[in-house]
Amino acid sequence: MTDILHNWERKSSGHRKQYQRLLQTADKNKVLKQLPSLHEEAFEKIDCLTCANCCKQFSPRFKTPDIKRISKHLRMKEGEFIERYLRLDEDGDYVTRSTPCPFLAEDNRCGIYETRPSDCHRFPYTDEDVLLKRPAITLKNSSFCPIVYFVLEKLMQVP
Repeated sequence: MTDILHNWERKSSGHRKQYQRLLQTADKNKVLKQLPSLHEEAFEKIDCLTCANCCKQFSPRFKTPDIKRISKHLRMKEGEFIERYLRLDEDGDYVTRSTPCPFLAEDNRCGIYETRPSDCHRFPYTDEDVLLKRPAITLKNSSFCPIVYFVLEKLMQVP
């Protein structure tokens, strides 16, 4: 792995205030132009299957289209799927009843990958404006996702 990723968890924690400042003061148009290539570079260097922290520690939101699609894929009634796997969180969103995600296999692969929730499909949001528009989520994600850390570190290197 590259030097930038050595001890990334510790470095991410230490750079939290710098990330916060970057997310507040960055030239948004400049950052948005850089995100696709930084996102691609991060995924070339980091294999999500070696980590899966997102699936081990957190739950995505399961929106109505996700519930319909996944329950159909699992050949379950939507109500049965909700009862078996989901709960309502404090924001009124459906999330998994437990962590790690019940669909995460021992090899860190997703058992419903082709029909996974849109939040999972889009995560870690390093190629979209969510990175800037929702700084609290970006900061949280940087604490457990090496890809978010990598992208933020690269953005801090840009003059």
